[in-house]
Amino acid sequence: MNVEFLEQSFAALAPRGEEFVAAFYDRLFSEHPVVKPMFADVDMKEQEKKLLDALALVVKNLRKPEVLAPALKTLGQRHRDIGAQSEHFPLVGGVLLKTFAQFMGKKWTPELEEAWGEAYGAVVAGMGF
Repeated sequence: MNVEFLEQSFAALAPRGEEFVAAFYDRLFSEHPVVKPMFADVDMKEQEKKLLDALALVVKNLRKPEVLAPALKTLGQRHRDIGAQSEHFPLVGGVLLKTFAQFMGKKWTPELEEAWGEAYGAVVAGMGF
């Protein structure tokens, strides 16, 4: 996994983080309405903040698996508690990569897409899905 690519691209995206996560959820619900019921009773502004915080936590701790592993297990349990299932994660991952591509523009390269795809797969595995 190219940790430097992940750190640099996330740092470039961070100033637009709130806009990024809002666009992510708009796209997720538009492309995959099957997941929308899981968010029926959720304050979406709070949910957007949680996603941004989770992304920051992952990127900040890519070099510290002893910190990241327990955090991902907890995150996985929270997702199970709201009804997330294994088949949802490829949908979410696809939308995440599309949203990164949208926000990174010409800076989005095949190498970045591969790095984020690999990182997303590792996160999902660490969550137990």
